[in-house]
Amino acid sequence: MSLKIVVLAKQVPDTRNVGKDAMTAEGTVNRAALPAIFNPEDLNALEQALRLKEQNPGSTVGILTMGPPRAGEIIRQGLYRGTDTGWLLTDRLFAGADTLATSYALATAIRKIGDVDIVLGGRQAIDGDTAQVGPQVAQKLGLNQVTYAEEVLNVENGVATIRRHIDGGVETVEAPLPVVITVNGSAAPCRPCNAKLVMKYKYATCPMERTGNEPWATLYEQRPYLTLNQWSVADVDGDPQQCGLAGSPTKVKAVQNIVFQAKESKTLSASDADVESLVKELLDEKIIG
Repeated sequence: MSLKIVVLAKQVPDTRNVGKDAMTAEGTVNRAALPAIFNPEDLNALEQALRLKEQNPGSTVGILTMGPPRAGEIIRQGLYRGTDTGWLLTDRLFAGADTLATSYALATAIRKIGDVDIVLGGRQAIDGDTAQVGPQVAQKLGLNQVTYAEEVLNVENGVATIRRHIDGGVETVEAPLPVVITVNGSAAPCRPCNAKLVMKYKYATCPMERTGNEPWATLYEQRPYLTLNQWSVADVDGDPQQCGLAGSPTKVKAVQNIVFQAKESKTLSASDADVESLVKELLDEKIIG
């Protein structure tokens, strides 16, 4: 059966080596000061989508992302690997969104896309590690959901069979379409970019990415596929009060990169004195109690 698949992908700041400029005065991540990368687990989700496209002739895969104009790079990275289209949600009203506002924006965009059979996304993004957006999108759309997926085994007769990783092992579940699936980083890695597709789409941009002085500007009229979909809050019929900072009850106070050093470790015996000392320390530090 042919499927309409949407992959939720995010361009994230590389928070693995944050510095003093990592936060803005408003308490949000300073994305302009950090290098931007394709969220790792979203790449795992993209690979599952592309495999489903290959297994089900006539299927299409599109990438849905939200961010500033430079996030159009995420759509290009998908096109280089075999996706068919993409949509960039970009609007100042989307800025500063937490998981609640992000899932609202993505859900409204999916409604606008319409008739989607499968929504795939990474389990979580490395700039938040909440694992909430996928399930919240499913809830807002009233769709079935399967989390911690490692492989979408097949889709037949309107039912997806999925292997998911759980504590202590794996399990295989079935879910009727339409369904939202979040994928673990332990799933198959995404395929590399295809050289022919890179050459075809290397000038593909959203309108807001363009300066108007590009030497290849005439190509945009000759090749419509080089103009990527760009949607604002109004384009998806969104409520501004539920988008961006206005719709975000979560406020980030700080971002830290914590690396445990050997000097921070302790070796304890099984003696009562050592156990009592450990419990007292945990209570004093308000880790327990």
